[in-house]
Amino acid sequence: MAVEIIYETHATTTDNQAGIATGWLPGRLSELGRRQAGELGERRRGDALAAVFTSDLHRAVETARIAFPGGKPAIHQDIRLRECNYGDLNGTSAVLIAAQRARRIDEPFPGGQSYRQVLAATDAFLHDLATDWDGCRILLIAHSANRWALDCLLAGASLDDLLEAPPAWRPGWRYTLPADWPAPTR
Repeated sequence: MAVEIIYETHATTTDNQAGIATGWLPGRLSELGRRQAGELGERRRGDALAAVFTSDLHRAVETARIAFPGGKPAIHQDIRLRECNYGDLNGTSAVLIAAQRARRIDEPFPGGQSYRQVLAATDAFLHDLATDWDGCRILLIAHSANRWALDCLLAGASLDDLLEAPPAWRPGWRYTLPADWPAPTR
């Protein structure tokens, strides 16, 4: 069998609207973001989800709790679904972070991590997902770096290409996690 993954980015935050790259800071949803989170729940209610997995950062958890009040389906937080840690640059200009993305594939942000480290954390999460949720449809609510990791790990995209020209946002992406995960050495 396989795990069907539906991926959604957390809803819009006050930092997003101010042009700030939140990184590992908690972040808070804006009024627009709270509306978007409600819309996400409406959009996904008929998807027969076995569970929702979310980053443990506040903005992702807040998105999940608004989208699925009452915890149905169950919401699970996982640190491995965090945004890239920009280290000393958490909470700085999103333009500054975007300008550094390509060189941070393997070289960590000062005091933080590299995008390759996000890829490794996402890979470890997928290993557990394949083991524990085989045959299920789950929803992930996380961050742009995690989506890029999923694109690399499950769709064969190049991390270099994704960081040079990130794909535009849309309401949801679908991935299939094969039953024989982990995949052969990449």
